[in-house]
Amino acid sequence: MVTELPENAGARPEPTVRTVSGDVSPAGLGICDAHDHLFLRSPMLPGQELADTGAAAAELRAFREAGGDTVIQWTPYGMGRRAAELPRLAAESGVRIVAATGMHQAVHYAPEVLERVRGTAAGAAAPGDLAELFVTELTVGIGRWGGGSGGTWGGPETADGAAVRAGMIKVAGGFHGLDAHARHTMAAAAEAHHATGAPIGIHLELGTGALDVLDLLCGQLAVPPERVLLGHLNRSPDLVVHRQAAAAGAYLAFDGPSRANHATDWRLPDALAALADAGFGDRLLIGGDTTTAAARSVNGGPGMPYLLRRLRPRLELALDEALVQRIFTTNPARAFAVAWE
Repeated sequence: MVTELPENAGARPEPTVRTVSGDVSPAGLGICDAHDHLFLRSPMLPGQELADTGAAAAELRAFREAGGDTVIQWTPYGMGRRAAELPRLAAESGVRIVAATGMHQAVHYAPEVLERVRGTAAGAAAPGDLAELFVTELTVGIGRWGGGSGGTWGGPETADGAAVRAGMIKVAGGFHGLDAHARHTMAAAAEAHHATGAPIGIHLELGTGALDVLDLLCGQLAVPPERVLLGHLNRSPDLVVHRQAAAAGAYLAFDGPSRANHATDWRLPDALAALADAGFGDRLLIGGDTTTAAARSVNGGPGMPYLLRRLRPRLELALDEALVQRIFTTNPARAFAVAWE
């Protein structure tokens, strides 16, 4: 007797975007801030921590009032993500939030944090150990990793006990290069991607090193380029490199408006126009990247609403209005959607 399989047996699941409140259809993402931070802590930014829950709530309300629908928080492991707070903030503001796992440059961590994910000085941990952290935070919940011991930390959870899962991986390169820490974390990110399908967002130091990242992730580590999101390209307005990265198939995130003093900000419309004219309008993402308390709109800075109050009208003058709509909606919906394994 032959047992008939269901019609959908072996079929891949429909792609969804994994928010802190659950998986949603990409079509429902709406207007998206594709790279920002509600909470962030680093020894490199003393006194400027994003740690105030009330300020985060106010920033989300301001973004919502400006027309925003979704924020992708790229804050990775060990940098004060406040994951347990995110579902409540999303529900109260009406803004969807996607959280990140991953790991930033070594300078952003205390030595004991690095030891936990790398292993002791006597024997560094393999990338697979760090990949286990990333996979756990993507599939089980943030704070559930047991550090390779087989146990769990048991949190963070929301008030009703639900685990909060990440929807992307964030790692970082260096200035015009990749040090041993960057290669270690990127190898772990690649392994976690292959296990889950999650996209990998890259902090490019001052926008540099994009092609080195693609050589490693997509060449040596076999990550599909359309699963790689290159951040901070506005900080290095090298149009040739931008075009090469887009031609390789990666997404290009331009996320500098929160840094109003950047000399490169005024070149953003030209960079986007050049890429669109070259046929890469479907590779472009926009984000605010608010990294300090002073940069929040509620503290007098540009913050998240700046994307829609100031930047979007400016881009609509320089670009086709339909293209701008695609950059804010269609492109991030595709970039962050995953047929979760």
